[in-house]
Amino acid sequence: MDKALLTSGINVEIVIDDKVVSAREGEPLAAVFLRQDDIHTRTSNPSSEPRAPFCMMGVCFECVVHVDGVGTVRSCQQSVRDGMRVVRQDQPKRLK
Repeated sequence: MDKALLTSGINVEIVIDDKVVSAREGEPLAAVFLRQDDIHTRTSNPSSEPRAPFCMMGVCFECVVHVDGVGTVRSCQQSVRDGMRVVRQDQPKRLK
């Protein structure tokens, strides 16, 4: 999936885990994740398995991330804006 969900709007840059990423202002943040090589937004607790956007309507909570220092933001419900800083919600790996 390499196309932007929105074809109009201003090109902006956001930061995901210290990596600068191009996006369209106003598009859902989850759509930006789905264009990345690593689409995971969080890892589960306690298994540390990767999770990614699924329902795209705010019901499943698989797409939660930290945005500008605020945690548990559903990326499918968050519109992209220039300069936003996003961090995945990765759980620490647990010993089995």
